[in-house]
Amino acid sequence: MNKKLAVAGIAAGVAAGINAVRAAKYVPEKKDYGEPSPENVNVQRALDNLSKAISIPTVSHPEKEKIDFSQFEKFHKFLEEAYPLIHKTLKKEVILEASLMYKWEGTRSDLDPIALLAHQDVVPISEGTEGDWTNPPFGGVNDGEFIWGRGALDMKNHLIAVMEAVETLLEEGFQPERDVYLLFGQDEEVVASGNSGAKHLMLALKERGVHLDSVIDEGGAIIPVNVKGIINNKELIGVGIAEKGYLDIEITVNAKGGHSSQPPVHSALGQLAEVIRDIEGHQFKAKLMPFAFDLFSNIGKNCTYPVRLITCNLPYLKPLLTYGMTKIPFTACFVRTTTAVTMAQGSPAANVLPQKASVVVNFRQMPGTTVQDVIDHIRKVCRNKNIEIKVLKEKEASIFSPTDSRAFKIIEELCVQENKDAVVAPYLVMGGTDACNYEPVCENIFRYSPFRASVELLRCTHATNERVPVSAVEPAVAFFKRYVKKASAEK
Repeated sequence: MNKKLAVAGIAAGVAAGINAVRAAKYVPEKKDYGEPSPENVNVQRALDNLSKAISIPTVSHPEKEKIDFSQFEKFHKFLEEAYPLIHKTLKKEVILEASLMYKWEGTRSDLDPIALLAHQDVVPISEGTEGDWTNPPFGGVNDGEFIWGRGALDMKNHLIAVMEAVETLLEEGFQPERDVYLLFGQDEEVVASGNSGAKHLMLALKERGVHLDSVIDEGGAIIPVNVKGIINNKELIGVGIAEKGYLDIEITVNAKGGHSSQPPVHSALGQLAEVIRDIEGHQFKAKLMPFAFDLFSNIGKNCTYPVRLITCNLPYLKPLLTYGMTKIPFTACFVRTTTAVTMAQGSPAANVLPQKASVVVNFRQMPGTTVQDVIDHIRKVCRNKNIEIKVLKEKEASIFSPTDSRAFKIIEELCVQENKDAVVAPYLVMGGTDACNYEPVCENIFRYSPFRASVELLRCTHATNERVPVSAVEPAVAFFKRYVKKASAEK
């Protein structure tokens, strides 16, 4: 017995030693991209123009008749006055009602163009919350630390940074080799719109035979990460390489109805409750996709040595990691199509049995899962085969863009040049962007907005007290200047 214990102890020691060596070697690859090019940025102009942009309430609504397009016209006029060289040099078109297309002709018409995306619209202020704002939601107040207002983070900050970058490059006499398109949609905030401004912008390009080399839109950000004893003083830069789909489905159960004094064992609502239990009790299968593994691996390599003793074994811990992620809503959405029962409707009166009971379920499909897959899943898991299924709103999940592409490598290079300790990682965007509309004309679509902001601050997006740090504006403009220079070059 003592001999067996000794052998087991030796084996355990050897395994621990091997793991320690593996952890010691499990470090991020050192990439020497040199120093970032010095860039002139008219900081005060950028800040002033962002404040002005926020002050114009370009609010979009699902019902087009509710949209005040005069505000978009006002916004267009503001852009003309703020960026005279862009409007003198680039060809501008208004697509649909208010979407903008700018074309900056390069010196090489034989090369595929690049495109910089942004959307002009913002979400409404929730009724009754106007007084909860520290500064007026459409005031564009700059208090020296933040610029406040709807659109400060989503995404007039991004749009203005792009315009500032291009205007400054024109002032400096820069001429791109590839054509450069600036594409600003009008209704990105209208979820799963089948007739969006971005779609019409894409169709205009497609009809003209334009194939884009790359697209960059909103999505990721620069997030400071400092967890004592685990990961110290790093910046996590997520570059979205795909986005989930969106699907609202109404499920209906029909019954005879009648007076509530003579109820059956299960009313229509009771039957519907069983449908809900079937749906919630049969979640979609979880899978750790390559992007998620790359994300955790990149983070793991930047953790402290004791933590790397665990993270260096990620290939062997995939099943455990996947299972653990399904138990936390914040992480479950990264590994499976999510199911959220959000709305229900039954009888119009308390003493009337419903003849019809319905529930609305919102699904966010993982790439690779289609709308039809979701419908088939519902049919399969629900014991009640007499349910009616109606698709209310749908958008398929996007495809994945390659991380070995020239465009992704440019983003990574620029980010690491700016901060040698940056952790650049691909990730999946949970919400929707205009970028997915461009898949028919582009394979390299990336979602990244170069603004430094804490997780707490990012939670203000679409919420009360949305604001962007003043200090984040200059580096963002500089990033877009560098990006246009490199991405619009032949190689």
